[in-house]
Amino acid sequence: MNGYPQVLVSVNHVEPVPRRIRAFLGGRSVVDTTAALYVWEWPHYPQYYLPVADVADDVLVDEQHTRKTRQGVARMYGIQAGDQKRPGAARVLTEPAVDGLADTVRLDWAAMDSWFEEDERVFVHPRNPYTRVDALRSTRPVRVELDGVLLAESPAPVMVFETGLPTRYYIDRTGVLFDHLEPSDTVTECPYKGTTSGYWSVRIGDTLHPDLAWAYDFPTRQLAPIAGLVCFYNEKVDITVDGQTLPRPRTHFFR
Repeated sequence: MNGYPQVLVSVNHVEPVPRRIRAFLGGRSVVDTTAALYVWEWPHYPQYYLPVADVADDVLVDEQHTRKTRQGVARMYGIQAGDQKRPGAARVLTEPAVDGLADTVRLDWAAMDSWFEEDERVFVHPRNPYTRVDALRSTRPVRVELDGVLLAESPAPVMVFETGLPTRYYIDRTGVLFDHLEPSDTVTECPYKGTTSGYWSVRIGDTLHPDLAWAYDFPTRQLAPIAGLVCFYNEKVDITVDGQTLPRPRTHFFR
């Protein structure tokens, strides 16, 4: 058993979205709806399925072919807004295999310039309504090591508890031994935490371990306690909490 709560939602689970959802492309609102649906195409998080009637006029370009998906048979469309064109970026379910998905369209998330829940921008994918992400201050001391080399330690970390993932331990930069870290150009985004401001690889001897640590200098307001702190992937380093060395977990990030 993993030492953290697992994701329990099944594939093709459907729930209503009680939020206004908008997507923009080329400076134009492509869709604006208060009747979106969450559909779990895999257990970790949902996608939006949107009423076709709430897609802006003249945006969908019929590509004259269909595709079979786990949600049913879909007719494929491109999306065009202004001078922006996104071939194959929309699929309209014509023969849904899941109840409640008739007359809905699934837009490719990355094909849009931006997505909003109400008036707040959302990154990467829709926020899972069954996921909690809590940042809590702690006085349980934490040490981070790799191959016996100390990388960071803190007597007062901020612990981030996120449904479906191991606890992450965020450490003040003064507790990080940056002589073992090398800056990376990697940038990642999280729908709950925002956009990373820094990534680091770890060099032990002649071996470089890429992208093991990151920071959010300007996280979302819900995760404000982690601002400027550094975190390491539990899956790739050895973490000791309050004197107990934790087993390295296996997650969908590293298997």
